[in-house]
Amino acid sequence: MFLIVVLSIWSAMHTYVLARWWRLPWLDSPLLHRALLVGFAVLWLAYPLARILERRGHTALAHPIEWAGAAWLGVLFLLVIWLLLADLVTGFGWLAPRLAPVARTLATAVALVLAAVALVQGTRAPVVEEVTVVSPRLPAAHDGLRLVQLSDLHVGALLNSRWLRSVVAQVQSLQPDAVVITGDLVDGNARRVAEVLPELRALQAPLGVWAVTGNHEYYAGLEASVRVLEQAGFRVLRDEWAELVPGVVVAGVDDLTARRQFGDARDPVPAALSGRPAGFTVFLSHSPWRVEETAAAGADLMLSGHTHAGQIWPFGYLTGLQYPYLEGRYTVKEMTLYVSRGTGTWGPRMRLPRPAEITLLTLRSTPQPR
Repeated sequence: MFLIVVLSIWSAMHTYVLARWWRLPWLDSPLLHRALLVGFAVLWLAYPLARILERRGHTALAHPIEWAGAAWLGVLFLLVIWLLLADLVTGFGWLAPRLAPVARTLATAVALVLAAVALVQGTRAPVVEEVTVVSPRLPAAHDGLRLVQLSDLHVGALLNSRWLRSVVAQVQSLQPDAVVITGDLVDGNARRVAEVLPELRALQAPLGVWAVTGNHEYYAGLEASVRVLEQAGFRVLRDEWAELVPGVVVAGVDDLTARRQFGDARDPVPAALSGRPAGFTVFLSHSPWRVEETAAAGADLMLSGHTHAGQIWPFGYLTGLQYPYLEGRYTVKEMTLYVSRGTGTWGPRMRLPRPAEITLLTLRSTPQPR
């Protein structure tokens, strides 16, 4: 049923754009109409076909098809948004029939320009976002502790070993005390992550690399995904806590979104936080849900991802309906929540308006003078 819904939406988006282009003066000829039909059929097929080829092990063939199909996914989304805006302005061509072709042409141009900007932003190196968290519960001996958060790397065909090496080099240059990965390191195939284990093993910190699962670890096979993360040398926290250093606890849960999708009714937040020693607690959860409950349980810092901040504007408005904590820093009771917009991308290598991020968090026991 899920696949039927997705393919139906995918087909409707293609049909809508094709219908809006069909009578544009610069495309209104039998030859161009045939080219449009063939082109849209090929583009409709590209992304699903690439995913099928990837799952069957034809990676060399799947990669260029997936890149093109994923890029078209982003372009198509922007075309639908701007053409819909043009339709609303012209009453879908009924109220202003002479203005409609001009509005649709302008909408197409705007969408293509924004798609080009999004491609540039999506292929840039992640920027480092620096965040300071002050809490009196942090032992003074660990004042200045540095954590680097990575989230939503989506390692796979499009984000490969060369890209991963550059991200790891960025992280190592920051000299963190510990690295935390808040889910979706795996995209859809744990085997592809196993191929880049040397790059992942180069990700190191004195206090270790800690990880939780995201929804894509579930989609790729939860146990296989956890196994490859552990092979990389990461400590995977699954509804549990561990002591990072005396007085600082790191806790984590398997992804809350995927648990709901897969019908897992267990309550992971109390399990992950109960029985921990006094001090400062960092809570890792891929999805920024159960935030108030986590704050009430005494966590000092919650780190999440998953939302990608919408990835391509204005998709964030839709994402925000399900995830009101969409991006950046929030204060919930006495807890700091930070939601990363992601280190990688899902689907198209596109981001609009802001690029991907690596988050550097400095923990302080007292405010620092300016």
